Amino acid sequence: MFSGLILGCKNEKSVSEDTKEELADNGLTTVETAIGPMELVAPFASESVTKNSEVIEWPEDKMPIAPEGFTVSRFADGFEHPRWTYVAPNKDIFVAEANTKNSADRITMLRDANNDGEVDERHIFIEGLNQNFGMLVLDNFFYIANTDGLYRYPYKEGQTKLEGEGEKIVELSASGYNNHWTRNIITNKERNKVYISVGSASNVGDQGMEKEERRANILEVNPDGSG
Repeated sequence: MFSGLILGCKNEKSVSEDTKEELADNGLTTVETAIGPMELVAPFASESVTKNSEVIEWPEDKMPIAPEGFTVSRFADGFEHPRWTYVAPNKDIFVAEANTKNSADRITMLRDANNDGEVDERHIFIEGLNQNFGMLVLDNFFYIANTDGLYRYPYKEGQTKLEGEGEKIVELSASGYNNHWTRNIITNKERNKVYISVGSASNVGDQGMEKEERRANILEVNPDGSG
């Protein structure tokens, strides 16, 4: 029973057609769970199905319901797959726009200069990234976590565009079929370390554990990338 279940968890492409047919004929398997017995169909007895969510526009006459005494208003829109926001110490807001396919690979900067809850300035902060996600202002640098590495750029508070190529200070693996490509970053209270979250290369190590080197990890580095 267990060998059949384990084979069923492998990457479908690595299982031969004969093996699929053999497993599909196994019938139902009863397993004990925390909520009682559960019957599982045999591996490959039915077609694999992918069901993605559909992104729809928020209705013009609707808004999220806020607690009493609060209201919700639209702050900014018109982004391409906004994945993460970062608020800098000076209150500038940075939006990472990236995706698995057809990625915008940019950061948009928003500024509410008079604190009235509306965007007064909007700038393309940087383009030409590689599936960017995490952002951080530390000392005189702006850090960006691309899927393939941690980069830092010279930065002065209040600037509206990053210049130059930046410096790649940490190499990160960008391989893996399962699209765990986001890399987030944060510093500590002392602001002398940077922590990088790195997703796994697959779900169950089925690409080989060598592909999981420094994956499914939180990495600690110094601000210059050493350590």
